[in-house]
Amino acid sequence: MTGSLVLVATPIGNLDDLSPRAARALAEADLIACEDTRRTRKLLSHSGITGKRLLAVHDHNEAAQTRAVLAELDRGRTVAVVSDAGTPAISDPGGRLAAAAGATGARVSVVPGPTAAIAALVVSGLATGRFCFEGFLPRSGSERRRRLEAVASDPRTTVLYEAPHRLAATLADLAEVCGPYRQVAVVRELTKVHEEVWRGSLAAARARAEEAVPRGEHTIVLAGAPAVRPPAEEDLEKVVGEALAAGRPVKEAAALAAAELGVPRRRAYEAAISWRDRSGEASAPACPFEPDGPGR
Repeated sequence: MTGSLVLVATPIGNLDDLSPRAARALAEADLIACEDTRRTRKLLSHSGITGKRLLAVHDHNEAAQTRAVLAELDRGRTVAVVSDAGTPAISDPGGRLAAAAGATGARVSVVPGPTAAIAALVVSGLATGRFCFEGFLPRSGSERRRRLEAVASDPRTTVLYEAPHRLAATLADLAEVCGPYRQVAVVRELTKVHEEVWRGSLAAARARAEEAVPRGEHTIVLAGAPAVRPPAEEDLEKVVGEALAAGRPVKEAAALAAAELGVPRRRAYEAAISWRDRSGEASAPACPFEPDGPGR
């Protein structure tokens, strides 16, 4: 293919945030694939761009419209891709188009710009050295629970998106799995007139959101899980000692301690041997776990 696909980041609120390079890319494109033609026309009008062909590409038709975009690229045309706000493919359509175009040999490029996740992260006051982007959580079921538990144990700062009518429920779920005192920033209406950044604990954030349904799209920036202190030797000895004193075999006591404290089974087995020997019992057989086995 000789055509070119250009992913163009657009403002997340303030239309003046459209960069000169982004405006030029939109003006020069033969076709603009956009999430909502009405919103894109408003942006184009604000930037003085007229007479552009628009193709609606959204969550419900991206698979079908990909064929139309590939046909344009096959004719050597330049197609710009925009979402309603922010960077295409970041919790918005565009990723499938980029993958399909790249697979066919078309040139795929990006005009970087606004992204709510990064804007909220840097204004949150939380750690930015390492972070992960979760986007929207599943609305219900076991997959939501699994994702919540993964977020709760992640030491990195986590950025999530949420709709206003689900904000209180999501903050409540986060407080349940992370604990009520985990710090969070709740950011809404970024770059708009009513931009707001709220910082505090998950418990306070939940209470605030339950007072009234907030307006606008929200970005939640959650502090990472605190570092966990490795189990001390006395902790390990206590667990294996209680298990052995209760009549459990050495191997079983070691397995129980390894599971409870998250230590390698070999270390737990050696602790159990040591405790038993100090108690004056008969010697145990050699360690049944290989050094590189599953317990390492």
